[in-house]
Amino acid sequence: MPDQPGHGAGRAQQDGCRHRKLSCFPPIMGRRCLPSPSAIVTCARAIARRRAGDIDWDDCMRFGGLLSAAGIALFTAGCGDLPRGGPTESDIVGEVTEPGSGIAFYPVTRALIPAVEAWPDLGAERYSGWPAATAGSTGQIIATGDRLEVRIWDSEDNSLLVSPATSQVELGPLVVSPGGSVFVPYVGDVRVAGLSPERARLSIQNRLSSIAPSAQVQAVLVAGEQSSVDLVSGVSQPGSYPLQNRNSSVLSLISRAGGIPPTLRNPRVKLQRGSTLYAISADTLFDNPQADAVLTGGDKIIVEEDERFFLTLGASGTQKTIDFPRDHVTALEAMSMAGGLVASRADPEGILILREYPRTALTAGYQGPREERVIFAIDLTNADGLFAAKNLEIMPGDVIVATESPVTSLRVALGLIGTGFGLVTAAGNVGN
Repeated sequence: MPDQPGHGAGRAQQDGCRHRKLSCFPPIMGRRCLPSPSAIVTCARAIARRRAGDIDWDDCMRFGGLLSAAGIALFTAGCGDLPRGGPTESDIVGEVTEPGSGIAFYPVTRALIPAVEAWPDLGAERYSGWPAATAGSTGQIIATGDRLEVRIWDSEDNSLLVSPATSQVELGPLVVSPGGSVFVPYVGDVRVAGLSPERARLSIQNRLSSIAPSAQVQAVLVAGEQSSVDLVSGVSQPGSYPLQNRNSSVLSLISRAGGIPPTLRNPRVKLQRGSTLYAISADTLFDNPQADAVLTGGDKIIVEEDERFFLTLGASGTQKTIDFPRDHVTALEAMSMAGGLVASRADPEGILILREYPRTALTAGYQGPREERVIFAIDLTNADGLFAAKNLEIMPGDVIVATESPVTSLRVALGLIGTGFGLVTAAGNVGN
């Protein structure tokens, strides 16, 4: 029995409807089953696959109107099955505002910035700051573990120190003991720690004068572990370097080692002194003379790349992990580094920054956030939002989400509707 008007289209509609959820569409035009946008093309293709004799093509055109109504219903009902590159602001804010979400939401304004600055600094490195530059001795100072190469000349015929054939003798190397002295034959221990090589030479010579009045002493210092520093990595020539004097600084040591390669991204300089670890960025060290700390024996210097990063997602120019190029990056700079916003997709009123604080940071008021998980919302369509974004500092591990504009969903829906019309029209041409 031939199909009655509308029945062929109804079967095609049901063919497509079997592949989708029906719950998000209200009844329209008396139909019990309306296609979702993902099913619009499926339904149209189902019509096109039928033979011309099986379909009432006038009803197909009415079905095209149904497709339009379904698309509009989709947009107004806010169905979530449209293809998108990211969430809208309402998607996330709606979840945050639900009781017990465990997420704190803060619109970024000028008034908020001082409060956030008082919260725990997630970007603060777990080090003990950086020692200030202080003037040290310009000469070498003998320390425990150093060695003294001592040579004695004596012209006496019956000298206790030298043989008549040579008139000189080498004592050494003499290792400076933990007590700070070296042992010299016939005179015993001579304290030399804390002295310059010249003063140590005179001290040994004076002690020898009682047994060899004409003896002359030469002393050469060979730096030990306590008078040398180690440059571990991040330079052209890592290794152990003796301190040329007690005024040797971090920059002078790096210079002796060939400098920092330009390929290192935002290099960090770490100073390990005993059980204390200091850290500073190389740029800050270069720009601030007061940061060029004087080295002490046993120091270890490590130069390495900055490992901090943040992520960008959604309707930004790029979606990737971005490394910190310098010590401090603001929200506005971060968005610029991400390539800005995609004009055809992004919602400039809905830039979200997702951040996690440690539980120890949870305090009310100006001392910390209300929840461990925090979302900052930036509105770039007004001056206050722009200035606030310029002053909000990005922390390591932050996720910056450029949300999708609600208009994007309408654009996609209309595109699908247009596709549906085109397919229905093509099916009609086949029937003709």
